[in-house]
Amino acid sequence: MSTPSATQTSSETPASSAADPNLLWSDEFDGDAIDETKWGYNIGTGDNGWGNGEWEYYTDRAENVYVKDGLLHIRANLETNADDIANKFGGQKYTSARIITQNKFTFAYGTVEARIALPAGKGIWPAFWMLGENIDKVSWPACGEIDIIEAINDENVIYGTHHWAHEGTHAQYGNSTKQHFDGHYDLDITEFHVYKMTWDKNAISMYVDDFMYQKIDIADAAGEMGTFHKPFFFILNVAVGGTWPGFDIDDSQFPTEMLVDYIRVYKN
Repeated sequence: MSTPSATQTSSETPASSAADPNLLWSDEFDGDAIDETKWGYNIGTGDNGWGNGEWEYYTDRAENVYVKDGLLHIRANLETNADDIANKFGGQKYTSARIITQNKFTFAYGTVEARIALPAGKGIWPAFWMLGENIDKVSWPACGEIDIIEAINDENVIYGTHHWAHEGTHAQYGNSTKQHFDGHYDLDITEFHVYKMTWDKNAISMYVDDFMYQKIDIADAAGEMGTFHKPFFFILNVAVGGTWPGFDIDDSQFPTEMLVDYIRVYKN
């Protein structure tokens, strides 16, 4: 199988690419606004196919997603205005944001590094993840999914998972910081940590502070692992409720935020 090339559909060139020729793409979240040459927004509840029974309404409002002091903030809020809940937020009393690089930046193979602090609490589900560029053509799970970071409730555990299609059905393989082979890594997810994913033609591996919490062999590029040899795009979001964390939600915790210092993608 030929080696897929990374695709940068944004006209932007990383500011530090001159200093590091291996830097393919980055967002340092400087300035005072989301860089919309790099990010778009999913709006709504996901009831059209991309939700997981979640109870938030995703918006593009500054109340839910903004850049300040060199950090991206994705904020989940508890809404109290009944008219807003009924007329603006699809009946949902929680709002949040889900931003994506679809149609702006995709890549296959490379190293991803991100410095992120996650929210924790009952019913909270933050994620930094990826979907295959061809999702609109082949749908999920055939497009593939790479969950670099997921966390639920107040577990202080990072999960890394891969999803793909196996004989027409959904297959998945994942590990976490509490159960990767014989190792475990105790961490406070609300503090900043450096997360890394390495991706080449043989394997995809995920790390937090250099502790490996997930690895999958993708060398069978001619078979169903071929899904992971094609370009993917990034997604960042904070969900409230849903099929995994459940619906025991502590309303006293809002607002609660994911903070992202930077995301960088390097060529292998």
